Amino acid sequence: MDTIDLFKKAAAALQTDPCYLALAAAREANDKDEALQDMIGEFNLARLDLNNEISKDERDDAKVAELNAQVNELYSKIMSTGSMAAYNEAKAEAEALISYIDAIINTAMNGGDPMSVQQPEAGCSGSCSSCSGCH
Repeated sequence: MDTIDLFKKAAAALQTDPCYLALAAAREANDKDEALQDMIGEFNLARLDLNNEISKDERDDAKVAELNAQVNELYSKIMSTGSMAAYNEAKAEAEALISYIDAIINTAMNGGDPMSVQQPEAGCSGSCSSCSGCH
């Protein structure tokens, strides 16, 4: 079996990991949350209006300020919903898992022992130059 086949099997196994399953469930819950989807749609329209106003040659600064406030308010509402909070938490945990996997791959590619890589206790930034935790 070649390396690519092994990574494909590992990727399939990743899709059974609790972090992946939690993220998939949170994403599905957000997709089904009509109120959240309505707010996201409203946010996207407001952001488009803001970008259009900003790019005008003779823009109305009061209108820009009003639209910016509207965008910020909608963003805050979206981010404070329970389903979005659950999604962000699941996403952070999934990203930490991917960072750990990346550290394993990078260690192997640099000639190190991938079996010796330990999961960092705090989130991995992805920059080994500022880290002392993986290996």
